[in-house]
Amino acid sequence: MAIRESMHQVGGGILDKILNAEDRGYRGTQIDCGQGHAAEFVEYRSKQVQTVLGPVAVERAYYCCRPCGRGLVSRDQELDIVGTGLSPGVRRMMGRVGSKESFQEGQQDLKQLAGLEVTAKQVERVSEQLGQQAESWRTKASPAGASPAVVALKAIPKFYIGYDGTGVPMVPGETEGRRGKQSPQAKTREAKLGCIFTQTTVDQQGQPVRDADSTSYVGAIETAEAFGVRIYAEAVRRGLHNAQLVIVLGDGAPWIWTIDDEHFPGALQIVDLYHARQHVAELAKLVLGSEWKPWAEARYRQLDEGKIESLLGALLRLKTPQPAVQAAIHKEIHYFQTNAERMRYGELRKRGLFVGSGVVEAGCKTIVGKPLKQSGMHWTLRGANAISALRCLDLSNLWEDFWESRRAS
Repeated sequence: MAIRESMHQVGGGILDKILNAEDRGYRGTQIDCGQGHAAEFVEYRSKQVQTVLGPVAVERAYYCCRPCGRGLVSRDQELDIVGTGLSPGVRRMMGRVGSKESFQEGQQDLKQLAGLEVTAKQVERVSEQLGQQAESWRTKASPAGASPAVVALKAIPKFYIGYDGTGVPMVPGETEGRRGKQSPQAKTREAKLGCIFTQTTVDQQGQPVRDADSTSYVGAIETAEAFGVRIYAEAVRRGLHNAQLVIVLGDGAPWIWTIDDEHFPGALQIVDLYHARQHVAELAKLVLGSEWKPWAEARYRQLDEGKIESLLGALLRLKTPQPAVQAAIHKEIHYFQTNAERMRYGELRKRGLFVGSGVVEAGCKTIVGKPLKQSGMHWTLRGANAISALRCLDLSNLWEDFWESRRAS
């Protein structure tokens, strides 16, 4: 560790000489201020910048536009240090750890692993700033933002779109006026997450195989309408219009099919098999108590074969004198009647298709759960969406594209 620290000091000295051996941003005695005026060179000014090799004093040419009453330092833009004393490399590391763990843990890891002395608050601020920039980059209508990854040029056999939602603990001000499931005041807001992946083959047992590195994610705490626009834009970027078969996987929530009907008409809709099983299990426990399992297992077999009419018959035969339990039975009957054509699992499996939404559920855990739902965490809307944007960027294999676009700009 002592050798590493010494080498950092040596590297920092070399970096200092390289940065300050160039023209230091001098562009002549006058430059255009951007508002039609001439800004005059005043002097060279030093700025302390924390780099991955330690602190470096960067000399920059300072110009002043007297009509505008402001100074210009073009070198700060060239080095991507406008309004900050942290180098792009340091901010990149901070965003990386800040999107994966608590800010306090990130601060400690940066110190132990990279020898960087930053505060947890700095990790938080930088991570949120980068998340907002990443969100803007992915959504803006420009070559860098609209197509930062692979856009399909050939037909895609099977194109999957999956949705899910999960609660994020929020600060009280972000849930004001919102009712909770168990209390008058909500404590969480729903983060909506979508994933897209493709499938080309099945394995020797006829099970579907997801194409390697084909999964990308988008998500935010927002309305279903806004999320619909978001997932549609990502689908187009990924090659929606070249897909031979579009499949939408969801848990059966009405907002999922509303988005599908609006943005993906004609898509094959599939209710996640394991959510359907969960509906059966919860109802069986409620109605039958400790004797629930044999009845539920028989219903599982009907589900697996896609015999929803038989399952509905079994539900209709359930009787109870308790009004609340009977209401629950009617609710589940409606659920399976509404989604019957989305649950033909036997036929779907014969076609070699996925019938589970495990990909997006795993995304909810790694993108939302891991960084945002640890004990004691409470988020603002802006902060939660910023961290989600960074996590989606990383797990969509767009991290390098994002930083390359910053360097190019």
